[in-house]
Amino acid sequence: MQNTGAFIHIVRSGDTLGLIEELGLKPIINAAGNLTVLGGTTLEEEVIEAMIEASKVFLDMNELHIKAGQYIAKLIGVEDAYITSGAGAGIVLSVAACMVRDRLDRLGTFPHVDDLRHEVIVQKKHRNMYDYIIEIPGAKIVEIGSDIETTEDDLQNAISDKTCAVMYFAFDPQEGILPLDKVVRIAHSHNLPVIVDAAAELPPRDNLRKFYDVGADLILFSAGKDIGAPNDTGIILGRRELVHLCRRLGPHSYEKVNDKTRIYIGRPMKTSKEDILAVVAAVKKYLAIDEEERIQKWESKAEYIISELSKNGIKGINKIYPKGIGHPRPPCIPRVEITQPSHPNTDEILKRLREGEPPIYAYAYEGKLYINPHCLREGEEKIIAKKLIEVLKHM
Repeated sequence: MQNTGAFIHIVRSGDTLGLIEELGLKPIINAAGNLTVLGGTTLEEEVIEAMIEASKVFLDMNELHIKAGQYIAKLIGVEDAYITSGAGAGIVLSVAACMVRDRLDRLGTFPHVDDLRHEVIVQKKHRNMYDYIIEIPGAKIVEIGSDIETTEDDLQNAISDKTCAVMYFAFDPQEGILPLDKVVRIAHSHNLPVIVDAAAELPPRDNLRKFYDVGADLILFSAGKDIGAPNDTGIILGRRELVHLCRRLGPHSYEKVNDKTRIYIGRPMKTSKEDILAVVAAVKKYLAIDEEERIQKWESKAEYIISELSKNGIKGINKIYPKGIGHPRPPCIPRVEITQPSHPNTDEILKRLREGEPPIYAYAYEGKLYINPHCLREGEEKIIAKKLIEVLKHM
C-alpha cells in the first residue's frame, strides 16, 4: 500500500533509519511493485499500532487464530479465514489439507503420502516458479493442457483416484486457459476441491470475494503486498471445513495422538501474535480505502513520467496494462513501457538506476523497460523521470 507521511516521520525520527544506515543499507525508490525481494510493502500507522498492542501482552495463539480468522471472514463475506506466514505457506497447508481431508488419521505423516490422494492438477499455461511449493507436503503435480490451451477434456481425463485437488494460478487475463468457473464445475462434479493462488491479485479489492463467489474452496492471498501487512504474512480464505483443517495443520497446533503430543507440517510456518493483529488491522483499513482515488494517483504518476520523457525527446514510450505471467501482478495498474533500449542495454539501464542516489528499482521484460507506479510515494515520479532522462540520453 502507499506509504503515509506519518509513517515516514516515524521512521526518520526513530531508531529504524539509524539502524538501516548502520547496516550500510539505503532505502530505495520502488518502481517495480509489491515484490517480496523488495520487502513487500510498507506499513501504515494503524498496522504498526496493532503490532505494538500485541507485543505488550501474551495471548492464547489458537484462540487468536480462530477469532482473527472469523473476524476477517465476516469482513470479507466468506465462511472462514486463516492467517499464515505468507501465500507460499498457504499453498503447503491447503494442499496438505486436501490430501488428508478424508484421512484424518494421517495428519502427521507428511511427506509420506504415496498411499493417499496426492496428485494436484495444474494447467500447463499456469506453470510458474512457485508451483513446486505444491510438492513440499509430498504431493505430485499433474500437468494438463498445452502451451496453447487447456480443454475441459484435458481436466476430465486427468482426474483419477489419486487426485486430491485442482490448483488454479490466477494470472488472468490469460488466453487459452480453462477458466475458473469450468474448473470448479468439473472438479466439484468429482468431489474435488479447487485451490486458487491469488497471492498478488490485489487490487482490485473485489478479488477478495471474486474467486470464492465463483466456487473455489480455498483462496490464497499475500497479506504483505497490497493489503499492507508485514511481508511474512498471508491469508487463506474459503470453506470452513478446509480452512479449519489448514489451521489444524498449522504452526500452533498441538494434538494428542496415542498419548503423545504431535505437531504437524505447518510448524516451521509460524506466525506471531504481532503478525496476526497486523493482518486484521491491515484488512480493516484495506476495505475502507478509496480504491478509485488510489488508481487515479497511479495513472497520474505514469502519465507524468511519460509526459516528461516525451518532452525531452525520448521515443518509444507507452502506457500499458500488462497481461499474463511476465510482469509483476496485478494487471490493473498502469505501467510506463520504454521500448527504445535494445535488449543488451536494458540491464545496463536498470543497473544505472539502482546505482543512483537514491537507488531506483524498476524492471525489464522481453528487452523492454518498465516503471510500475504501484509503490511510489508522492514526488518519487519526478525523481524517476529526471533520472531516466539523464540515463537514456547517455545510452
